[in-house]
Amino acid sequence: MPSPDVVPVRRALVSVYDKTGLADLGRGLTKAGVALVSTGSTARLLREAGVEVTDVAAVTGFPEILDGRVKTLHPVIAGGILADRSKDAHLATLADHGIDAIDLVVANLYPFPSDPSIEQIDIGGPTMVRAAAKNHDAVGVVVDPADYDVLLAELADRGGLTAATRRRLAAAAFAHTAAYDAAVADWFGRGTPLRYGENPHQRGWFQPGEGGLGAARQLHGKELSYNNLLDADAAWGMAAEFDQPCVVIVKHTNPAGLAVAATLADAYPAALAGDPVSAFGGIVAVNRPLDAATAGRIVEVFTEVVCAPAVDDDALAVLRTRANLRVLALEPPAPGQRAVRSVAGGLLVQDADTGPEDEAAWTVPTAAQPDAATLAELRFAWRVAKHTKSNAIVLTAGGAVVGVGAGQMSRVDSVRIAIDKSGGRVRGAVLASDAFFPFRDGPDAALDAGVVAMISPGGSKRDDEVVAACDERGVPMVFTGRRHFRH
Repeated sequence: MPSPDVVPVRRALVSVYDKTGLADLGRGLTKAGVALVSTGSTARLLREAGVEVTDVAAVTGFPEILDGRVKTLHPVIAGGILADRSKDAHLATLADHGIDAIDLVVANLYPFPSDPSIEQIDIGGPTMVRAAAKNHDAVGVVVDPADYDVLLAELADRGGLTAATRRRLAAAAFAHTAAYDAAVADWFGRGTPLRYGENPHQRGWFQPGEGGLGAARQLHGKELSYNNLLDADAAWGMAAEFDQPCVVIVKHTNPAGLAVAATLADAYPAALAGDPVSAFGGIVAVNRPLDAATAGRIVEVFTEVVCAPAVDDDALAVLRTRANLRVLALEPPAPGQRAVRSVAGGLLVQDADTGPEDEAAWTVPTAAQPDAATLAELRFAWRVAKHTKSNAIVLTAGGAVVGVGAGQMSRVDSVRIAIDKSGGRVRGAVLASDAFFPFRDGPDAALDAGVVAMISPGGSKRDDEVVAACDERGVPMVFTGRRHFRH
């Protein structure tokens, strides 16, 4: 007879992903007089080893459903594990509902830590393990195949499991599920592993959200990198800004080129002309289904990623001639999204800078007023500036970017860079500035180069000087009253 601290094991639930030692365990438990209840592939392997086993579905009277997501989540199983054997009321409840007690749970979990995915998040396994560990006064639990020999030896030598063993196994079980849940939580915080982050010495992950890149389908090409995704997000956001057919070429999240036209095939060369040198190795995004004619132009220049709402079969065949070119089909960004960035010790969260401009609030403080065509061009330039890194200066003409100055510490430096990038096409172009001009030096440089209209938020203490600079040349300036910093 077992000693008072030993609990006999008459019935065991066995459901394991790792089948190491399973056949020997099943034979050993049967030899010790333990009746086995099991699930799916575990039950099948036990039967193949000549071990008698009862399916969980036969015990619950309910089949496995939802592709196996629901197997052991049933009162007959949970009640059999969790019933407190020292309470007559619990035993009476088992009898009333025809539930047989379960004295041992042998379970290990889906391999989420080594193969993370939603389908590898185990639900039934941790539930059974935690239930048995909680009720370890009466139930044994084993999560590690290395403990099978200890289990079988104690059953053979002591006729059951001692209190010390049950407590040790319960502690191991709780540690196992805690580590498992921590791995799941860590994965949700990280997302899908990437080859590396911005640089090879940094690890990187992608956590998908709604719409945009979160709903992207990769149609062709090698694995996406952290920088690919970052640039693709920037390019896709710019392309989605425009109603006309639009082509965007992005380098380091800034527009190297952007143009709208009657067709994508017409818009692409205009976008490429914005900065053909920087376009090498860039990211291309379009806001229409990609056609073969445009695809043919794209593959003439080394391009890392192409983003489109759809890609027709002929276009995809063209793009597939470039083995390393990644091709993404994306959905529009989800409305109402928040922009999240990490800082040391926390996160910065803000509303995304989306939505229509309140053009009714725009003012023209200069004597010269923009005509309809000039206002349309300023509107176009303003939308591009919204997606360009601060300090941002964008020059456009004819619905195409002709020069960009971005990410500079000084706004006048951004003006000079944009002028230089334009290669002489600044003459007759319009200028957009994402924030106010703190001095008139920036406008003066643009006016000297031949800019014919400007748009900025206004709001500087020296707005009068900026307006005066434009009035001296008879050039209109539009104040939007809204800043578009993008750090």
